Amino acid sequence: MLTPLSRPVRRQILPALAAAVASLLTLAGCAAGPSSAAPEEMTQPQCIGSGQALTELDLAPDPSDVAGPSTACLLDAHVEAVSSTTTPALPVTVTDVQGTSVTVTDASRILPLDITGAIAATVFGLGLGDQVVGRDGSTGFPEAVHLPVVTADGHTLSAEPIIALAPTVVITDTTLGPRDVIAQLRDAGIPVVIVTKERSIETVGELVAQVAAALGVIDTGASLTDRVENEIDATRAEIDAVAPTDVADRPRILFLYVRGSAGVYYLFGEESGADSLIRALDGVDVAGEIGWTGMRPVTAEALIQAAPDVVLLMTKGLESVDGVDGLLTAVPALAATPAGENRRFVDMNDTDILSFGPRSAQVLDALARAIYAPEASGPVAGAAGDSGESSE
Repeated sequence: MLTPLSRPVRRQILPALAAAVASLLTLAGCAAGPSSAAPEEMTQPQCIGSGQALTELDLAPDPSDVAGPSTACLLDAHVEAVSSTTTPALPVTVTDVQGTSVTVTDASRILPLDITGAIAATVFGLGLGDQVVGRDGSTGFPEAVHLPVVTADGHTLSAEPIIALAPTVVITDTTLGPRDVIAQLRDAGIPVVIVTKERSIETVGELVAQVAAALGVIDTGASLTDRVENEIDATRAEIDAVAPTDVADRPRILFLYVRGSAGVYYLFGEESGADSLIRALDGVDVAGEIGWTGMRPVTAEALIQAAPDVVLLMTKGLESVDGVDGLLTAVPALAATPAGENRRFVDMNDTDILSFGPRSAQVLDALARAIYAPEASGPVAGAAGDSGESSE
């Protein structure tokens, strides 16, 4: 029988997509260089609408006709472990997604790395967070912010800072590079397990299963998958209850990746992960509607044709163009869309919006509040700031 790591991916992302994201983030200089300094303890912001279910909030009569920007705020940015007594059954030998047989004998010093922070969140969700020794620049949830960052110049791997942490196992995917670093780590005797790079609402369980298999906690992985999928189902049911019944009345949503300092403006389309997010929000994926696949530089023609009611962005991306006014100046065609006319832009923390891990339900809930009940989005005025480090 094949191990969970050797099962075929059900819906393969285009091979160049992850590399494209890595190139974009590197070009934009998204992360600082390697650092062993632990940041000060960060406080979770108090979000408007805390304590109320989505269905209990004051909903917008027509979500496609709301004016003004919103910030999607996670009611709880923490990663809750499914078990407090997780004990890996080691040694374990798995076949990773590249067909490499890897034997893991020690999980006391785990280093999870990818471009979204989903692998780290999964390890913490499995109850093995205390054994994680470092992080990538996209891992910003509260339990991990004290860990040293080992990615540099955006999301670039370097063997030296990784080896310096003496990890007993590295779990990563192909979204970070260069590739020869993986060979260097293996030459140094460090087991490296490559898991799927596919990120979507539908494939959270696949990632959890692969990470759990690599760490010898398959049963705990099954429990985490059950919990996360139940949370996602419950959140989607709430979204279904507040979204317009008629598809024609649902908000037309587009995901725009922006790094103004580098002149990067990319529209995320089908098979980018953004499409899965938009569908789970009961929105119309306008990029897919116009046949936009992958991640490509935005064009005026595409924006006009897509005619979005709502544009999703990363918070640091919006800040990089000096807010909504700067964005409309940098991308004039946006002003001619319904979203531009209504200044309907929804931003979310860079380390959260496309993470697709154990916090997927919380991400959906936060975005749904910003779209369907905009008065219940964003932090309370004067409340504490960001809960985690940005991938900027």
